Amino acid sequence: MNTYQEILIQHCKKILGDRRIRNKIVVLCEGQGSILDDKTVANYGKMEQWHDAYFYRKCVPSTWTTYIPIFFNCKGRADVIQTYFKLLELHEEDVQQSYLNPNKLFAIVDIDLRSHNIDNYDFSNTEEIFLNLYQQGQVNEENTRNHRIWVTGLIHKESYFMIPELQEVFNNSIYSPQYNGKKVILEDIYITMADAIINSNDLENNLSKVSNRINHCSGLDCTDLEKLRNSWKEQFENSSDETRKNELIYALLMLKKVKDYKTEEDYWEAIKPPSDWTITEVAFRDHLLLEIAKFYSEQSNCAKYHIPAFMQFLKQVSTLN
Repeated sequence: MNTYQEILIQHCKKILGDRRIRNKIVVLCEGQGSILDDKTVANYGKMEQWHDAYFYRKCVPSTWTTYIPIFFNCKGRADVIQTYFKLLELHEEDVQQSYLNPNKLFAIVDIDLRSHNIDNYDFSNTEEIFLNLYQQGQVNEENTRNHRIWVTGLIHKESYFMIPELQEVFNNSIYSPQYNGKKVILEDIYITMADAIINSNDLENNLSKVSNRINHCSGLDCTDLEKLRNSWKEQFENSSDETRKNELIYALLMLKKVKDYKTEEDYWEAIKPPSDWTITEVAFRDHLLLEIAKFYSEQSNCAKYHIPAFMQFLKQVSTLN
């Protein structure tokens, strides 16, 4: 049986030898669909059809028509980071066998609750990247040039499927998404998520480390989970100001997982198709993701929405040699 390093090298050589990446940006992201999953993917050309790469690719603005980035799934956060450095290493070892431009190699991973250490990089861990890349919940666009490895501003990629501005997308979706048998009301889901804060051992163990992510959001007590839950709900339920409520929602999405395997809470997959849907739920969510990605691809307020800021930054890099 191959060791992990042997599988990693095989994975990286597949990417380096992919003619599609010539003169293009390469973005590594989390997600299934590579040999790192112990699955054989015969055609790496289909990598972008797998969920994470598929979603990010669909977030590329329609105005970007040439040299569009190529996205590769690399399993988990640690695998993405290892792939990033191994690609650079193998490229230097045999430039003639590589289509990669190392100046156009990037990665994006979930910030998550636990920090991940990174050796031989300008930032020693993912939390340091977050603190430099984001300011008061928005992308610090002046600092984007400091980063080849990006982290999400919200806790996971799935959190971007549930931001308050997407309520209109859910309302107008041709697929009629449902939550608990009724049309999706995101505010109801936020209340449910806030109530479940006290169930997260992972958040409890890391609260003192990650509470600084939301220190721009006044009125929240991060002393412990119960106080965080209570202060969030009090602020949210007593506010009539939409801007303030959105600030609280984004703070919630920075700490509370939309998809939590440990507690089996999955608010994204709890959004179901209507009763007359005849295809699979996976297909339903894939179609819904297209509508959500379209929303991001059309946003001009890049700093606020994070993903468009990443795409804007990549677009600028794409013009470089």
